Amino acid sequence: MEQTLQGKTIAILAADGVEEVELLKPRQALEAAGATTHLISLKSGQIQSMEGDLTPKDRYDVDHTVTQANPSDYDGLMLPGGTVNPDKLRLDAYAMQFVRAFYDHGHPIAAICHGPWSLSETGIAQGLRMTSWPSLKHELTLAGADWVDQPVVVDRGVITSRKPDDIPAFIEKMIEEFQEGDHSSKR
Repeated sequence: MEQTLQGKTIAILAADGVEEVELLKPRQALEAAGATTHLISLKSGQIQSMEGDLTPKDRYDVDHTVTQANPSDYDGLMLPGGTVNPDKLRLDAYAMQFVRAFYDHGHPIAAICHGPWSLSETGIAQGLRMTSWPSLKHELTLAGADWVDQPVVVDRGVITSRKPDDIPAFIEKMIEEFQEGDHSSKR
């Protein structure tokens, strides 16, 4: 893969219960494109990934807690899904401040499956064209998003995707937007 993200550092915000494939495959693609990735979480140590919310998979080392990480040190943010992971994140004020800071500073944000819950919780969804796992349609619509059922949607530097089957399209658009960088003029 071409090193289009060389010199970029991407934050991946996740907690216990993250859908493994939605953490692992996009992270591998970002690193293959030359990016440095940091796994940010609510606590230090490791987080437990899952398959389909029910089957424990691998554990992943946390690089920084959300209270230690500074959004200005990163060029983009990736939010993987699984239902437990984003539900834990959106209950944590520091995690939501971390997410909101990326948007406010014009950094691209990529969220897949249930990852867009954080975009609803922080008010970022307001006025954006988005997609997600179908069960979030109602919440995102109530939050002011124009929800569509498409594999991947990009609006003002926010990339959203529906499910693991859409990961190839998600990765392609995520890398494009992360390569572009600052989106503050679009917001």
